[in-house]
Amino acid sequence: MLLDKGKSKKYNKKYNIIIVIVAIVILIYIMSSIISLIKSPTDVFAIEYGKISLEDSAIGYIIREETVVKGSNTQNELIQIKSEGEKVAKGEKLFRYYSSNEEEITNQIKQIDAKINEQLESQTEVSSLDIKYLDKQIEQRIEGLNSYTDTEKIREYKNDITTYLTKKSKIIGESSKSGSAIKQLYEERSMYETKLNQTTEYVTAPQSGIVSYRIDNLENILTPTDFSRINEDLLESLNLKTGQIIATNNQSGKVINNFECYIATIMNTENAVKSSVGDKVKIRLSNKDEVNATIEYKAKEEDSNNFVIIFRITSDVEDLTSYRKISFDVIWWSNTGLKVPNSAIIYDDNDLAYIIRNRAGYLDKILIKKMRETKSYTIVQNYETEELKTLGFSTEEIKKMKNVSLYDEIISNPKKEMLQ
Repeated sequence: MLLDKGKSKKYNKKYNIIIVIVAIVILIYIMSSIISLIKSPTDVFAIEYGKISLEDSAIGYIIREETVVKGSNTQNELIQIKSEGEKVAKGEKLFRYYSSNEEEITNQIKQIDAKINEQLESQTEVSSLDIKYLDKQIEQRIEGLNSYTDTEKIREYKNDITTYLTKKSKIIGESSKSGSAIKQLYEERSMYETKLNQTTEYVTAPQSGIVSYRIDNLENILTPTDFSRINEDLLESLNLKTGQIIATNNQSGKVINNFECYIATIMNTENAVKSSVGDKVKIRLSNKDEVNATIEYKAKEEDSNNFVIIFRITSDVEDLTSYRKISFDVIWWSNTGLKVPNSAIIYDDNDLAYIIRNRAGYLDKILIKKMRETKSYTIVQNYETEELKTLGFSTEEIKKMKNVSLYDEIISNPKKEMLQ
């Protein structure tokens, strides 16, 4: 009896051990399945038409052709004739300096204008068609001043009003009984205007371009005349803040070439190292605009793996006139087409790329031609018949091949066995 009890205990012990072992095996299997599922999920993706690109972020310095202009009366206040960012032609007046007795002369002209207006309002005997026409033009220009916000248009309308008033005063002066008084006032006004113009210094544009009053004293340093002077030490020595707007100057202005400018940067990325002068890229500016650019200059820094790269751009030049140092993205290339996640691509023994399409549970292996790829996605398309023949496929094999199409559902992380 005691022997039977001993055997029973040993049997139960062995049975418990077996149960524990089986439980451990099942647990290991479940865990491995979960890990396998995590590592190799079988999600289904729909192929979309999309875009992929290879990009690097960088900090750049604006180099441009710009000429600083100023007069001799820099101690006086600068009065803008052309506004910031306005296009100008060679020889056009940009700005002038406030003359020492300008306020006094201007007040004299205002007083004379008031007297002329009094004389004009008191005239009742003159009602020619010319006067009516001028009154109508003056009225239209006054209405325009209330509706326009463009400074150039406002300046133009004010000049027109002055011209029409002058013509009107001449006509009345020659036709009315008190015309001699008006004529004398007009001559006096002309004398003061001449005096004002003689004492006022105007500065004109040395060439056509964009006018700017933002001077940072780097106009003769960051120039496109000799790119070999541009290096990392020079750029860092400028101590500029990224994205800072150049302050407005009240003594001088400048004219900027609005057809092109350059962005100099220091880079050492793989893409930058592989690049060459003449390469076409895109630049994404801080305003999100993507502009075409060309690598104009490239040089390796001494005792460093860094490269000086200078890009030339011909659009959005006006948007950069307020800045000297900016952040931007270099888009080395971009492609659009059928966009496939890299996790859905498998390769056969000949290194040909395939995807596995799932249609209502039926799986098809589809040969794809890879066009461009990033770390996550690839742009693909179908091979042409002649290309397939070059790869060694027979006519019969080619006839049986399926093509990849937009919205095809494909399996992520497929097994290589699916290619069999």
